[in-house]
Amino acid sequence: MTLSPEAWLPTTRREMEMRGWDRADVILFSGDAYVDHPSFGVAVIGRLLEAEGLRVAIVPQPDWHGDYRDFRRLGRPRLWFGIAPGCMDSMVNKYTAARRLRSEDAYSPDGRHDMRPEYPTIVYSKILRELYPDVPIVLGGIEASLRRLTHYDYWQERFLPSILLPSGADLIVYGMGELPTIEISHRLTSMIEDYDPLLSYDEEGEACIGREAFHKALTGDNQLLQTVAAYNTLPRSAQRDSIMLHSHEECLKDGKKQAENFRHIEEESNKMHAQTLVQQAEGQWLVVTPPYPPMTTEQLDHSFDLPYTRMPHPKYKGKRIPAYDMIRHSVCLHRGCFGGCAFCTISAHQGKFILNRSKESILREVEQVTKMPDFRGYISDLGGPSANMYNMRGKDQSICEKCKRPSCIHPNICNNLNGDHTALLEIYRAVDRLPGVKKSFIGSGVRYDLLLHDWKDERLNKAAREYTQELITKHVSGRLKVAPEHTEDHVLKLMRKPSFSQFHQFKAIFDRTCQRAGLRQQIIPYFISSHPGCREQDMAHLAEQVRPLGFHLEQVQDFTPTPMTVSTETWATGYHPYTLEKVFSAKTPEEKQRQRQYFFWDRH
Repeated sequence: MTLSPEAWLPTTRREMEMRGWDRADVILFSGDAYVDHPSFGVAVIGRLLEAEGLRVAIVPQPDWHGDYRDFRRLGRPRLWFGIAPGCMDSMVNKYTAARRLRSEDAYSPDGRHDMRPEYPTIVYSKILRELYPDVPIVLGGIEASLRRLTHYDYWQERFLPSILLPSGADLIVYGMGELPTIEISHRLTSMIEDYDPLLSYDEEGEACIGREAFHKALTGDNQLLQTVAAYNTLPRSAQRDSIMLHSHEECLKDGKKQAENFRHIEEESNKMHAQTLVQQAEGQWLVVTPPYPPMTTEQLDHSFDLPYTRMPHPKYKGKRIPAYDMIRHSVCLHRGCFGGCAFCTISAHQGKFILNRSKESILREVEQVTKMPDFRGYISDLGGPSANMYNMRGKDQSICEKCKRPSCIHPNICNNLNGDHTALLEIYRAVDRLPGVKKSFIGSGVRYDLLLHDWKDERLNKAAREYTQELITKHVSGRLKVAPEHTEDHVLKLMRKPSFSQFHQFKAIFDRTCQRAGLRQQIIPYFISSHPGCREQDMAHLAEQVRPLGFHLEQVQDFTPTPMTVSTETWATGYHPYTLEKVFSAKTPEEKQRQRQYFFWDRH
């Protein structure tokens, strides 16, 4: 199947001219290679804006050295520049927990490490501000989202202010950015159509949005939801019903104040009706508006049903993009995660409420996958952040609307949670009936605590048993990934994970089911060392418990402090944000290595 370059959003002046464009409305600068697939954020935002009638171009992995020609290539946009630094935080993408260079950059052609700078959010924004001082710049993606307020940077070993300040940009869109991005386009387009007197004009005399007009439309008393903006004077709208956080400077002096701040940040990002957050930093007032209400199924379907080619741009012909190789034959069923694991950033970015695609939208995408020339009949993953949370929500939504728990399943499973696996089973079966599909696998992690729980409803319990049986016998590609993370209860409590006894229960079911079905399959557990609260003797106990199970541990990692998690705040401040009690953390390379070595008893 050969597609014309016009099937992708344009990346060069020539590709714009092929479409008959003399300029773009929005130009997106991406730290990742351009893969036109719904798993890649810059492609999603580009396609959404295109569906709104805008001319959108993408500059993937611009050269930030020399004369900045990649930043000048497409000229000035009519509306705004967007910065999409990548699907992962650039520092997590580049370095291991031991601060060593990773073997490859999964989102770059041939895994090359020299295709993006560290902190591309800041680097790209500063270059654009220098070249185009009056053009609005909007930040998005993981890196900006998780660095929207004071945060700990493990690689610089210090607390940093909101990334908005050093970048020189005008706005952060945090979280999954479809709804605020659409609203930005509507507000700015209507300004142009109304010929607002604040508009700028380019050399040809065409109306453009300048920074003054941009700020009038989107900030101050016209604040847009799910954004972060900086002000010299606090807007009146942000003085009402807002939570005033400790200033950045106070947090630098007192870690306990940073820990106190984080509890508010996490709770407000996981509430249906959140409050505005305000923090002072470096003489500026940072205002974080509440997130949009969760997307509806119709809105999510629209995002996934856009005309993606599902392939890398032709400029990468003959090159391997590792992240694409992993997901090319996979399909995402839902977004969000209500697990609330203390070390995980999923809920900080996607939220805890599950956003479900319709079965029809999912099947349409699977049919697209089956038509790919390299498809051999196997769907690599029908998944999501947690594979088996599809269609799960509160039974009484009015209770959810008042809730501020970061997890619906820790320290116990909420009585209001409807843990019905029936809809997910129906999707698995519908996919497997499609022509061309030989087998579909579940490559995402499975929450076995949802399968073992007594739902006090025999229909739900039966659906969980059926799901478990079908998962193990039909959807495991030789190995099933699960994440107990540790064995010691006091560490698991800090991780917001269930007791290790549940792993034993699930493994017994897995082994028994495989034996009855005559299947030779493995269960692969994930474990973490050096998590806050974990001491060397805890790792020794972990080794004692896991060794008899016969595992040669492969999926293990040393805890990496990443911005915007409870675990990182605890590790960096020494205080747990919810109790303000002191918590021990292994911090020196020697302490961390001693803990990690307990994973490898079979190699000594």
